[in-house]
Amino acid sequence: MIRSRIIGTGSYLPARILGNDELAARVETSNAWILERTGIRQRHIAADGEFTSDLGTAAARAALGAAGLAAADVDLIIVATATPDQTFPACATVIQYKLGMASGVAFDIAAVCSGFLYALSVADAMIVSGAYRTALVIGAESFSRILDWEDRATCVLFGDGAGAVVLRAETGTGQNSDRGILAHRLHSDGRYNDLLFVDGGPGSTGTTGKLRMKGREVFRHAVTNLADVMTETLAAAGLHASDVAWVVPHQANLRILEATARKLGLPIERVVITVDGHANTSAASVPLALDTAVRDGRIKPNDLLLLEAMGGGFTWGAAAVRW
Repeated sequence: MIRSRIIGTGSYLPARILGNDELAARVETSNAWILERTGIRQRHIAADGEFTSDLGTAAARAALGAAGLAAADVDLIIVATATPDQTFPACATVIQYKLGMASGVAFDIAAVCSGFLYALSVADAMIVSGAYRTALVIGAESFSRILDWEDRATCVLFGDGAGAVVLRAETGTGQNSDRGILAHRLHSDGRYNDLLFVDGGPGSTGTTGKLRMKGREVFRHAVTNLADVMTETLAAAGLHASDVAWVVPHQANLRILEATARKLGLPIERVVITVDGHANTSAASVPLALDTAVRDGRIKPNDLLLLEAMGGGFTWGAAAVRW
């Protein structure tokens, strides 16, 4: 059978770093308050004139370099983002142009913080079908542009960045010992729109709007939903939590990561944590964490990875990947 295997990872963070102390000078908060409740020390902020497509292009180039491929080798680009450069065209087509590609298929997926898992699942299905061979899956966000910088409940949590992976079709045996994507499961529930949303849009207010969140309720749903979907995904692959070498989670909040690991019965030492360095980068956070752990050598060949995320909508999902 055909498996889609991750053969390269890449990431990009803007040069501008906004630390907790500097942020505390803007709003009523403190470094200690932010650290205790979120585990975040700093976030990266896109420069003036630096757009989501620029972040995504830089991450894509790094992933292509790691894979040893050129942009011309790619026939599919899927970008997960809630903060595209423009209402349309898709951010993916802008990145396609910036990579110098004149062929292939490129489109966006909007599932907020779960966007990368959604994009990965779609790319996997398109590769397994035989329609495409090589895909770039990118999560890229400029969340600083939709934050209310006077709302300390949200502005301390988010940052900008991008992460990318290159997927390539390979022949597998159909067993869960294959390298590549083994299983994925996605969910959504629109009843919870008012717990995490942006209060504007081109089809309603004609404005971009600002991010709004009821943090306590989001936390409660996140821990339950993420633990459930990870268990479901492992079962679909015929695997168990004890088989997992690394959980590569959405980097929303350290408390959520700790609580989810406990529910799954895994030690926190087996969870890749990068939220302290770049905060919540929405759809970019899973590939950012993945690239970090690949490049520092933690993730090794044949390791079983469990990727997971939950975002506004609510949307949530997980993927089991054999490295």
